[in-house]
Amino acid sequence: MGPSTRLSRCIRSARLWVVLGILAPLGMVAVCTAMLLELRQDAWDKARQTSRNLLQVIERDIERNVEIIDLTLQGVVDNLKMPGLADLAPDFRQRVLFDRAVNAKDLGVVLVLDENGDTVFDAGGWPARRLNNAGRAYFKAHRDDPGIGLHISQPLISHLTGKPVIVLSRRIDKADGSFGGLVLGSLSMSYFSRLFDRIELGRAGAINLFLQDGTRLLRYPEPDAVLAPSFARAPNFLRFLREGSGSFVGATQSDGLERLYAFTRVGHLPLILNVALSTREIEAEWRAKALVIGGIVLALCGLTVGLSLLAGWELRRRTAAEAELALLSRTDALTSLPNRRHFTETFERTFAEVRRCGGSLALLVVDADHFKRYNDRYGHAVGDRVLRELARALEPSARRPADLVARVGGEEFAILLPDADADGAARVAQAVHEAVAGLRVEAEGVGIGPITVSIGLASGRPRDGGSTAELFRLADAALYAAKAEGRNRTCSARACPSGAWAPEPGAATLQVVGAAASVV
Repeated sequence: MGPSTRLSRCIRSARLWVVLGILAPLGMVAVCTAMLLELRQDAWDKARQTSRNLLQVIERDIERNVEIIDLTLQGVVDNLKMPGLADLAPDFRQRVLFDRAVNAKDLGVVLVLDENGDTVFDAGGWPARRLNNAGRAYFKAHRDDPGIGLHISQPLISHLTGKPVIVLSRRIDKADGSFGGLVLGSLSMSYFSRLFDRIELGRAGAINLFLQDGTRLLRYPEPDAVLAPSFARAPNFLRFLREGSGSFVGATQSDGLERLYAFTRVGHLPLILNVALSTREIEAEWRAKALVIGGIVLALCGLTVGLSLLAGWELRRRTAAEAELALLSRTDALTSLPNRRHFTETFERTFAEVRRCGGSLALLVVDADHFKRYNDRYGHAVGDRVLRELARALEPSARRPADLVARVGGEEFAILLPDADADGAARVAQAVHEAVAGLRVEAEGVGIGPITVSIGLASGRPRDGGSTAELFRLADAALYAAKAEGRNRTCSARACPSGAWAPEPGAATLQVVGAAASVV
């Protein structure tokens, strides 16, 4: 079998098309999955980069603003130590004491409190607005801890403005190092609103600013329901505190939503900032694309599988039809026996195999006696019935897989017997006579009489010479000899010792009379 023949068979194989119809969609699904996973990773990378960029921008703005306010407070502390400050005129003293306060953007109230918490100086004017803040937590913190440095308070309501603010303060020490009060500046919470106002976080995104003790200073865009809630024991905050900066995906304790958290400390300040983006919103655009692409790929896969199954079914149907046609082309329609074409192909192939391997080959040519009489007397329908009954009687003679019974002419049949000698073939011929003798065919309810056959037998060794045509001619000649000697008998011819195929004069004849057989 050449390569082109094998390729043609592969292309015509229904199984191949079904396998391709399965592998192709699997390949499409694999490629689509890889592409969608890459798109999903791109969406997450974009979200992480966005979060980092927001953190940097917000952190720098807060750090810079707090630093400016702290420098203002330190300037006031330094100016309070100037000799002769108390002797200056009030308006000039105001300019000297709060000279840096005018440069601090978003700085609200700036006050100097004495050790009792009473207002001593007020950047808003002279005389100072009367106020006592001794009860505030930031005042107590400075009074109790000399090394506290810059203190950032929890959100509180200003006594002067009535609005929520964060107070930044520094301690003032007397000459002996004892507590002498503090200087404070307020930072309005509206500053953060303006800072975050143009940031797009999605419907479920949020920005949170915490003190190091777990107090949430603010939440954007939805403000805290209560002022300064504590998250000191929240798992997410503990992770912020432990790691300092980074990102992770976790559930929010308050609403249970899963978010991507990016977090960092704000410079060297006791502040922790985080940006939280909803994971569902991060993947929302990707999900829409995945739905469209996945739907298209699944539709194409379904179409491919369907077309492959259809092609496979069509190929199977066509193969079955071709096999049926091939069978019909090699089968006799009347008797269902192999026809002459099938017999000729098998005869040639068997003859070549026996010649190559050695051994003998026998051929019986069987002809119905007086068949024309059945057609003329009873009609062709009865004649056809006789042929079908003969075929049924001859079929059992092909007992071995290689044996073949075929109809080779109108009322002529052939029996091919590989690896059979003349004696074995004679026994098959005798069995055929006995089987035919038992046939009973009726026409209009009346038997048509006994049916007999004449048989020509030829056998030999193909290795000794000859051809299929010679062997068939020899068997056919033996058949005519049987007809000439009275029918209902078998005449046998064998190969000559010289190797030429020819009928032997006076060949043995197997004469069958009734059910008895004798060799004459």
